[in-house]
This record gives sequence, structure tokens and C-alpha cells, in this order.
Amino acid sequence: MTVFRLAMPGASTFALGLALATGMPAAPLHAQAAPAAHEADGDGTIVVTARRREENLVNVPIAVSAFSGAELSRGGALDITDLGQVTPNTTLEVSRGSNSTLSAFIRGVGQQDPVSGFEQGVGIYLDDVYLNRPQAAVLDIYDVERIEVLRGPQGTLYGRNTIGGAVKYVTRQLPQDFALSLRGTYGSYDQADGVVSVSAPIGDIVRVGGSLARLSRGGFGRNLTTGLENYNKDIWAGRATVEIGGHGEPVLIRISGDYSKDKSAPRGGHRLIPAQVSGTPVLRDVFDTQGGLIDPIQNVESYGLAMNITAELNDAVTLRSISAWRKDNSETPIDFDALPDADLDVPGAYYNEQISQEFQLLYDNGPLKGLLGFYYLNAKADTLFDVRLFTTFQGFTAFTQADVDTNTYAVFGDFTYDLSDQLSLSVGGRYTWDERTAYILRQNYLGGGSPFFGGAGVPFGAPNTNFQGSRSFKKFTPRASLSFKPTPDHNLYASYSQGFKGGGFDPRGVGDNAPDLNKNGVVEDSEIATFLSFRPEKVDSYEVGYKGSLIDGAVYVALAGFYADYTDVQIPGSVACSVGGISTFCGIVSNAGKATFKGLEFETNARIGRDLAVGGDRLSLAGSLGYIDAEYKKYITNIAGVPTDVARYRKVQNTPKWTASGTLAYRAPAGDGTIDFSTTLSYRSKTYQFEIPNPYIDQKGFMLWDANLVYTGADDRWSIGLHGKNLANKKYKTSGYTFVNVRPDTGAIIPGANGLPVGNLGTEGTLTAFYGNPRQVFVTGTLKF
Repeated sequence: MTVFRLAMPGASTFALGLALATGMPAAPLHAQAAPAAHEADGDGTIVVTARRREENLVNVPIAVSAFSGAELSRGGALDITDLGQVTPNTTLEVSRGSNSTLSAFIRGVGQQDPVSGFEQGVGIYLDDVYLNRPQAAVLDIYDVERIEVLRGPQGTLYGRNTIGGAVKYVTRQLPQDFALSLRGTYGSYDQADGVVSVSAPIGDIVRVGGSLARLSRGGFGRNLTTGLENYNKDIWAGRATVEIGGHGEPVLIRISGDYSKDKSAPRGGHRLIPAQVSGTPVLRDVFDTQGGLIDPIQNVESYGLAMNITAELNDAVTLRSISAWRKDNSETPIDFDALPDADLDVPGAYYNEQISQEFQLLYDNGPLKGLLGFYYLNAKADTLFDVRLFTTFQGFTAFTQADVDTNTYAVFGDFTYDLSDQLSLSVGGRYTWDERTAYILRQNYLGGGSPFFGGAGVPFGAPNTNFQGSRSFKKFTPRASLSFKPTPDHNLYASYSQGFKGGGFDPRGVGDNAPDLNKNGVVEDSEIATFLSFRPEKVDSYEVGYKGSLIDGAVYVALAGFYADYTDVQIPGSVACSVGGISTFCGIVSNAGKATFKGLEFETNARIGRDLAVGGDRLSLAGSLGYIDAEYKKYITNIAGVPTDVARYRKVQNTPKWTASGTLAYRAPAGDGTIDFSTTLSYRSKTYQFEIPNPYIDQKGFMLWDANLVYTGADDRWSIGLHGKNLANKKYKTSGYTFVNVRPDTGAIIPGANGLPVGNLGTEGTLTAFYGNPRQVFVTGTLKF
């Protein structure tokens, strides 16, 4: 029997930013698929612990895809965003204007705004530790046992409640014997990566290990104004781990610490329209930029400590404790208009810190299995930024400081009872209590930027916002599923789950714009709080599915259909506004009303061939297909002071209707080792970057082509591989910025006299885009001792 343990993440904290370019699966090992061609031979059974206990994957009524570390290593994946290409109805992208901030969407639910105050719709986990903020979350792949993508609301089995889904890293447990491994990569754009990992036993039950990584790559383009590289990579990182017990012992304690430093140059956007005043034309190379960046220094640091304890109290009861502290600091300038002058320049800083504690009590005895859990998180998220509009009003800057703290407690449980050999019922629930406390300051300056960012500006008038307040949100969210197995190799299931995400405060809101709710001529603090705050959102998700293991495990098929009602959808954004008679930048957040999502997901993996151990070869085919009909049913916005439903003119962002991938892989003995070849095609249909469609920024449907050729020596002691990513060199947009005049109802762009969009913030107009990686070819090599 092939045993592949697919658990919710294990124990230690994964080193952010650590990686060697290793990874898209030559034949992706989906958790809803049979073992890939490169996994061990056997009867095809996959054992998982996605519900905190060992189960045959056929029995698990959860929509989850997983990718093994071995397959990632053979493939060529560069970071976590590559998994979005081969996972149905999933978008994972680098956020606009950043190198290491993640935007994640699953089944239409997500969040692309990285500022404090907005919780993420998709949870990112590093070895069971939830990351409260998206900064430093574009994780590179190194020493990974597997990566899991769970679709739909999560929260009755672990950690933080997440309304859309979860992406989880699971790192490898240290081996019992001494181990040393070296990995290196060299490729196009001067890519040069190296990772050294070592571990050793100390006595019978204690092991220590550590890794050091250097990841570097030249830019895909240049900043023609500053001379800096654009889209480059410059990372140092390290991690150390101590393990006590495990490997058959009833208690395992894992203590780990990690640190990473990203000194990559700021990522500049590509203008899509000529400048309105200077007439600067659109650049030919989409990876070049011209942003002046008054403060052109970017610095991202992340580090943390974690301790995970697992104790088997007896044959039926296990206790787990997950304790963690994390901190990250990101200082990053963004030139929205991508021009030399400070027409719309935004130096920004993000300072995040969190402490979390989780306890789980697991029970497994006879027909009843399940767990009870408790979760606590204290998180501080501070966002500071200038909006420098020097061409609009000489030396004019709007400075914002938004400190948003979160305290959350939750109790949760999930149990399964086998009513018979064929029928099982699972029920679960979670009660969450969230408290948000916010301090928001908005102050204008004249004569330069704010003092916080080293500017020479002096305060101009009283603060537009000077608010401090808090709100609490409480919610019980249930889950239930029913599974019917006519035979052990087939499972039909139906499930219902509810997701919840607490409300908060708009960190960019301008209190001067708060409506006079009492009509008394004075805007009071309570009125500003109402204006700045937004409500929680909720989703009711229904799913039916089938999982089958066919032809003695050689073919695995998983099919799921889902429907979701999404209410009070939180829509953060930023617009041009007038404050004190000066055109400037304002945040605006709305609870859109209601959206519905319905769709299908299909995953399969088929392997053909004989046992490799007796000289056979193997051909495999892995595929995924996702379809989602996502639309707003109600979307209320104020037009000339009148609440108006504009749902028919709005789109669900970062959610293409179709996603698909196919991987053809071949493996065969060669000399003392094995040779692997794979090629992958992935497709995404048209993607809207924002709720208001924009033909300049929105990305039409496109296809990517990757290929890999890897030779592995005897006993997996060494390997050498050739990898190609985006071999057709497709240029595709992943995000952007837009400040142009549009109709408030339909969102249609209002053209100027020359037929092009007219900017409504700054003098030159802002319509810029960021792009996915171009063609990359690189060689990888590994040595293990």
C-alpha cells in the first residue's frame, strides 16, 4: 500500500522566503488524485489525516488538493503562486507593487488589499501557524513535505476561521540519522540560488537541524529613472529546529525559529496610457518602469518562533498544543503613476506582530472519531503611508497611520460517527469572538513628505481623521456532512458549512467625509466610527461530490459541485476625493450586499505502466478543471447621495470562470537511476482585477506551458534537472492600479478628447499594470549525504 500522509500542517514554523526554485509537480499529487507517476508503487491507496486522523482519501468529504515535496522538487515551481495554475478555482498572486505580499482567492472569496484592518479571506498556514497578515506570505519552496489547498470555509478542525479556504505548508520532520543536503540553481536572468540543510541526532530522542538559503535573480526589466532592476530577487534566510521524541515515541516536541530578509528592489508598474500632461509614451517592455520613487529603498524582514507538542495520552486520546510568535516589517515604496515626478507616489510601511495559542484534544475509538479545540490570537497590524501629490499642489502629502489590533478567541469541534459500514455522519461547529481596536490618523502636510518617511513637510490644517475605537463580532458557524460508500473504493458525499469573517475599520477613511447623521451640524466620534466601520461577512456553502478509486487504484477521480450564498461582502477600495478643496486620496469600503457562487471541480490522476522496481516504465496523466459562475445579486453604492443597486455592472474580482490544467509525465529507469519528463499546460479564462470592469487592466484568457527533464541517481543521492517555465513567453497581467474617470453606475470609462481614459488623481493619470513572470529556463542540482 502506498501511504502518503496528508495532514493539516505539522509542527515547526516554515522559514519565510526560503527556497530554491524547485517545483511544479511533474505529475501533481492532488489530494483528490491517485499517487502521481513519481510516487512509490503499490495498490494506489492514499492515507491522509486531513480530518486529524488517518483515513483513506476516498473516505474524506473535503475538497482538498495537495502537492508532495518530491513532486514539487522535480518540477520547477518558483513559489506558492505557481500552485494556482493547477488548482481548480484558485488564484494565488503577488500583490500589486510588492515582491512578497500575497493575494489569494478560492471559489470567489479572497482579499487583495494588504493594509491593516482587512482580514484575509483565505488563510495561509505555516506548519499549523496561521499568518494574520499577507505580507511576506509569497512563500518559496524548500524542505517541504507537502502543500495543501483546501477549498470552502474552514474552522471546525483547526486554527483561525477562514471564510474562503486555506493554503497550508507542511515541512519535513527531521530524520533520525545525520543528513546533509546541498541544492543549487542557475538560470536565465542571472538566477542563482543555493540551499544548505543539515541535521543530526543528539542522543536517542533529540535531533537538531538547520538551513541557510541564498536566493537571487536579476530583474526582468529596469527602472529607467532610478536605474534599479525591476522584478528582481534578493533574499537571505535561515531556520533552526530542535525535535524531541517522535519517530515512534508517544510525545513529539518541535521547536523552531526562522528569519528571512528580502532586499529586492521595489516592483514598479507598467503604464498603460500616455501621460496626460508630459505626454510620456507607453514603454515597449512591460517589465520596465519609470517611477521616480523619492525613497527608492525596499526592506522586508520576517521572523518567528513556534513550539508544537503532540502527546498520545492513550490509544484513543491525543493532545496537541501549538504556540507561536511571529513578526514582520515591510518598508516598500510604490509609484502609482509610474512616472519620474511625484504625481502619485506612495512610500509605505507595514509592521505586524502576532501571538497565537491553539489546543486540540483528539478522540479516535470505534465508530466515533473527532476533536475539540481552542484558539487564541493577539495580532497588531500597523500601516503607515504617504500619498505624495506634488504635481497637484506643490509639496502636498496626505499621511495616514492606521493601527488595527485584533483579539480573537474560538472554541471548535468536529466529530464523525459511522452509522454503518457504508454510511457516516459528520457534524462540527465553531464559536468565534473577534475584537478590533483601531487608531486611525489622517494628516495633510505641505512642503514635502511626512516626517515619518523622512520628508520635510509641515502639518497643513487639523487632522482629517483622528479616531480611536473598537468593535466586537461574535458568530457560531456550523458544518455537517453525510458520506455514503457503496463500496470501499467509491464515496458519495454532501456537506454544508458556514464561513464568517469579522468586520473592522477602514484604515484609509477620511473622517471629514463622514455624513452628519444627526443633522446637528457637528460630526461626532460615533458618527465617524459608523462611517469608518464595515460589517462582518458570511457565506453559506453547499457541496456534493464523488470520489472513486478505479482499476485497482491506477485511476483516481474526484468531482465536486458547490453552491454558496455570500452576504455583506466587504469591498475595500480607494478613490479620488476632495478634502478641504484639494483633490486627494480617500479610502472607501462598502458591504456590497450579496453574491452567489456555483460551480464544478474535477481532478484526476491516471498512471499506466509496470512496477519501476522490476524495470518497468510509467506514463501518467494528471488533470484539473474548475468552473465557477460568480455574480453579485446586490451591490449598493451611493450615486449623488442616493443608494443604488449596481450589481448588474459589477464583477467578482480575481475569479476566472474557467481554470484548467493537464500534466503528461513519463518516468523510466536509466542506468542506476531514473529519468523523468513532464510537460504541463494550464489555462485561465478572463479575469477581472476589480469589481468595476476595466478593459485596460483586466486580463483576457491565456495559457501557460511548462516542461521539466530530471535525472535522479541511485538511492536518490543526487539529481540534475532542466526546467522551463512559461516557455511560450506569454505576457499576462496579474494586478494593477487605476484612478480614471468612470460612470458611477455602470463603471464605464469616460474617455477624454483623445479617446483615452482621463485620470482623476494627480495630473498625469494613473493606469498601471503588473505582470506574471516571463519565460525562465534554469538548471537545478542536488546532493545528499
